[in-house]
Amino acid sequence: MRDLKAGIYIKSTAVLNGSFFEHTTILIVEHNEEGTIGFVTNKLFGKSLHELIEFNHSKPFPLMDGGPVDRDHLFVLHKRPDLIEEGKQLPNGLYFGGNMEQVIEAINTSAANQEEIQVFIGYCGWDLGELEAEVEEGSWTFS
Repeated sequence: MRDLKAGIYIKSTAVLNGSFFEHTTILIVEHNEEGTIGFVTNKLFGKSLHELIEFNHSKPFPLMDGGPVDRDHLFVLHKRPDLIEEGKQLPNGLYFGGNMEQVIEAINTSAANQEEIQVFIGYCGWDLGELEAEVEEGSWTFS
């Protein structure tokens, strides 16, 4: 089996049809002895950033539905370490996290666009060995 690691994408299979994960692509951002964290990268949340009370001063910017875990917080993936500090670099050139004030400023000033920043509500999380078991049972394929 191909190794799960940060920076790779997995896609759901028909095994997950009828669930939150139906037709999803997930970017793995952490995979270690504590488990795995990833974000659904192909599912819009249905609201824009400016529709959230605490960000009503922001420009309209699409929110992604990152996953069913911790839907009370925003998370970010970006390609702009020159604008957004404190992000963790992934092997594929993306950055996970960073200074959220700088994220909002980059959005509001149009210094970065939707190709360079994705903002997520929620994430996907698996305990140690859980995702490997789901891959073995055929729920996920590597893309």
